Amino acid sequence: MPELPEVEAARRAIEEHCIGKTIKRCVVADDSTVIEGVTPSEVESSLLNRIIVSAKRKGKNMWLVLDSPPFPSFQFGMAGAIYIKGVAVTKYKRSAVKDTDEWPSKYSKLFIELDDGLELSFTDKRRFARVRLLADPTLVPPISELGPDALLEPLTGDELFNSFSKKKIAIKALLLDQSFIAGIGNWVADEVLYQARIHPLQSAASLSRESCATLHKCIKEVLEKALEVGADSSQYPSNWIFHSREKKPGKAFVDGKKLDFIKAGGRTTAYVPDLQRLPVTQATKAKSKKQASRKNGAADDDELESEEEEAAVKTKKVARSTAGRSKEPSKRKSKQSEDEEEEEEGENDGDEENDEDDNADDGKDAVNQKKTPKISKVQQSKVKAPRKAMEMSKRGIGDDAVNGLFRIAKADILLGFFSAQEQKAKDINSAQAAPEQLEKMEI
Repeated sequence: MPELPEVEAARRAIEEHCIGKTIKRCVVADDSTVIEGVTPSEVESSLLNRIIVSAKRKGKNMWLVLDSPPFPSFQFGMAGAIYIKGVAVTKYKRSAVKDTDEWPSKYSKLFIELDDGLELSFTDKRRFARVRLLADPTLVPPISELGPDALLEPLTGDELFNSFSKKKIAIKALLLDQSFIAGIGNWVADEVLYQARIHPLQSAASLSRESCATLHKCIKEVLEKALEVGADSSQYPSNWIFHSREKKPGKAFVDGKKLDFIKAGGRTTAYVPDLQRLPVTQATKAKSKKQASRKNGAADDDELESEEEEAAVKTKKVARSTAGRSKEPSKRKSKQSEDEEEEEEGENDGDEENDEDDNADDGKDAVNQKKTPKISKVQQSKVKAPRKAMEMSKRGIGDDAVNGLFRIAKADILLGFFSAQEQKAKDINSAQAAPEQLEKMEI
């Protein structure tokens, strides 16, 4: 999803091209999911003839300050993006609308035309973004609940150390917590932890003062470098983990080192096991808890512990340079830290439902196969009786014997026919009769 660099790039573009201009036309999408708590007509009437004074941002949220309230605020969600016609504004790659698409895009949620003819649009392809009209966006959620902005209000190294010392959760999960530090999302967290050589599952409280100082430096450097190139990811340094974090496991490398993927803070996390080692004491503790859990037949209840177990196994593999997989995955899903995980679950749920349907169909087939009647040896002998009589006739055996055998066979066949018809009628009246069974009973 768009993180601090992408949202800040959009804010700077508005500051550069739209400040001091008057809104002359406004078109708002009829989408109550994205346009929250206000009707399209109310938004349009509130913005018309207002002057854009400035653009503000905190974390992953942005709002426009007009010459009088209320002010439009934008929560970018998974795919929110700002477009200014004729101006290159970096968008998160999954948010991008093709240049060949219509203008404004069919995904536009708020379209604005300024008095000099400049046009801008806020789009959202996946409808996880939110547009609100507020008297003071800083006083209401989500902005009022955010921690200090990672770029504008950075904590010092000592402040980080003191804050971390009280947190026993995984450092990656803590960085994703917007109430702790605002603006750091999944890719930024992975990048700064890689640059600082810190394992994503290391307990925040276990970080040394030196590690905290290194992490503080890396957060600043990663954000500033991303903004130097306008959040254009194609221009990010080649030694960043960013360029490989979405590749398939086993095919992702950075500086010749293999990437691995685990769950941390409820998110898929990329890291380099050779460089980001889980502390031995923490890995050993996690392994001991896992063994105790297996012995007692109990599932792990703590999210950090279950994630540590997975990391401990991978740390051991790196140390011994051996292959293999963890035998017992976590039995409890990690708590999700951000809204965007919901979309991924929604897509996966559909696949799981299809699998369940397939399994159910397979079960029905198995039941029907069990219900299909088998031909007994007695029935087989009745079918063979006429053939035996014909063979006897050919060999010159007496007519009386042959005719007698034919009469016996005929009686058996008729008896079998009426028995089959009676059984067929019973099965038709039975609610549990399978279609395949009825077809095979046709005479």
